[in-house]
Amino acid sequence: MRLCWLSATMTMVRCDPRWTGPRRWWWWWFSAAVAAAGALISAGVSVGEAAAAGSPVTRIAFGSCANQSAPQPIWDSIIDFDPQVFIWMGNNIYGDKKRPFKLFGKERTIGPWKNAPRFYPSSEQEMELEYEKAKSIPGYSRLCQKAKVIGTWDDHDYGLNDAGKEFSAKVTNQRLHLDFLDEPRDSPRRKQEGVYGSYTFGPAGKQIKVIILDTRYHRDPMFSDGTILGTTQWSWLEKEMKGPATEITIIVSSIQVISNHTAAMAPLFYMEAWGRFPKESDRLFKLITESKRNGVFFISGDVHFGEISRYDCGSKYPLYDITSSGLTQAVEKVIPHAFHPLIRGIAWLTPATMRLMSSNCIYSSCTYGKPNFGAIEINWNEIPVKLKFEVRDVEGYPVAGVNVFLSELQVGNAKPAAVSSGEYQRHCSLEVNLPWIIRY
Repeated sequence: MRLCWLSATMTMVRCDPRWTGPRRWWWWWFSAAVAAAGALISAGVSVGEAAAAGSPVTRIAFGSCANQSAPQPIWDSIIDFDPQVFIWMGNNIYGDKKRPFKLFGKERTIGPWKNAPRFYPSSEQEMELEYEKAKSIPGYSRLCQKAKVIGTWDDHDYGLNDAGKEFSAKVTNQRLHLDFLDEPRDSPRRKQEGVYGSYTFGPAGKQIKVIILDTRYHRDPMFSDGTILGTTQWSWLEKEMKGPATEITIIVSSIQVISNHTAAMAPLFYMEAWGRFPKESDRLFKLITESKRNGVFFISGDVHFGEISRYDCGSKYPLYDITSSGLTQAVEKVIPHAFHPLIRGIAWLTPATMRLMSSNCIYSSCTYGKPNFGAIEINWNEIPVKLKFEVRDVEGYPVAGVNVFLSELQVGNAKPAAVSSGEYQRHCSLEVNLPWIIRY
C-alpha cells in the first residue's frame, strides 16, 4: 500500500509511491475523509453546523441580555448542556451609554426639569469594540466551537434603549451585529433592511425551522398600536409560515409574545411586549392559525427574568413562550439581597393569566430573577416525540420547566370552550383585557 499524508493546508493528500499493497483503498478513503474534515475546518464551518446539516437536532440553548463588561460564568453551564444550536434573542451586548440619574445640574435626566435623555448611542467604533470584547469572552468562544450560533438583536445591541425605526444608526449597527454572529458575507440578511431570517436544521421527518424576527428595525413608536415588523418583514413571515412543513417551528422574538406584564404594572412600570401592539399581536396569532403549521412555539428575552407562558386561545393548539433573560442582567442582581423575598412575593401576587404555574418551578411565582438561560430538548425516539422546555440557572439546574408532547402542538387539537362575557380564564384571557380591579 501507499503511505499518504495531509499537506500543511489540510486540503491536499500527498502519497509516497514506495508504499503499495492490498490495503491502499482503505488508506485512500481514510485520507479523503480527513481531507474533507480539514476542508470544513478551513472553511470556518463549526462542529455544530456540520452536525445540524444531517443529524437530528436534540438540544437547543438560548439566552439574552449579556453585558460584555460583566463576568459571564454561565457559559460553562451552557456548554455542559451540549447544545447543537445556540440562539441569541437580543441585548447580546450593551452598546448604548447612559447618564446617571440627576434631578439637578447641567444634564437633568429625571424630574419635571428633565433636559437630557438617560440613554444615548455609542459611535460605530465604540460598538465594534464592544462586540469584539463580547466575542473574546473565553466561555462564549468555546461555545462557538461546539454549536451553530444564530440570533437577533434587541434595543441595547440595536444601539439605543427602547428604540424603533426612528433610530438613525440601524444600518451600520446591522452590519456589526451580523459580523458578531459570523453571518456569511453573501447572506440575504446582509442585503435587506432588518436582521430577520430563517434556518432549517435536521433531516426530513425530524426538521426544525427557526424563524428569527426583528422587532426593532421597522417598529413604530410605543403607544401607537402601529407595526412591529413592518410591511416587508410581514410579507416574508407569511411566506415562511406557509412554506414547506417542518415538525417543529421556533419563532424567535426579542420581546415577549404572550405575557403582557405591562397591563398589570403600568403606569408605574412599562415593559415592551407584543401586547403593547394589539393589532400586531392579533395578526401574528391569526397567521399561525391560517398557516395550519404544526409544532409552533416562541422563545423570547428582554425582561431580565425567566418564565414560561402558555396561550390556549391564540391558535388551534396551545402556544408556548419560553422567556430567558438574562445571561448576566437580571432583576435580583440590581436589588439588595434583603429585598429578594419581597421581589419574589410581588411576582407571585402580580396577575399573570398566561404564566405557566407548575410544581417544577423553584419559586412559587414561577418566575426566576437571577441569571439564566433557556434549554430545549427534543426526544425524537420517544413515541410520541417529547419536548422539554426549561429555564436553567447559572449552574445549569432547571428553575422552571414543562414537558410537552409534540402531538399536543398539532392543528385540530380542541381549543378551550369560548369564554363568556365577564368571565376570565387562565391561559386564555390576556392580562391587558382583565378588569381594573383584578389587574391591579
